[in-house]
Amino acid sequence: MRYSQDHEFIDAAGEVATVGISDHAQAQLGDIVFVDLPEVGAKLKKGEPAAVVESVKAASDVFAPASGEVVAVNAKLGDSPGLVNEDAQGAGWLFKLKLSAPEELDGLMDDAAYADYLKTVG
Repeated sequence: MRYSQDHEFIDAAGEVATVGISDHAQAQLGDIVFVDLPEVGAKLKKGEPAAVVESVKAASDVFAPASGEVVAVNAKLGDSPGLVNEDAQGAGWLFKLKLSAPEELDGLMDDAAYADYLKTVG
């Protein structure tokens, strides 16, 4: 699993990767009440807004941590956006990407680097 500085995670298994927000991000947002997911077939570029997560506190963009085509979205979030709070890096995933540039993952943080990064952002 890799992480961006914007608190997205990406878990690649071959050429398809699962994307969502980190457990830290969901904790900062509070109770999530709505998730706006990208369309299947959408082509995303690394760093571009891909989804929106709305909580009782604020709405936050979710940026694509890598480039690729959306091949699936987590339809369960339509009825149960709170899954992101319950299991952000598991059942609360947002979408799956068919990676077009897998080498982009090399620039993201691993678990240890992300843990160190969190110490700097409070």
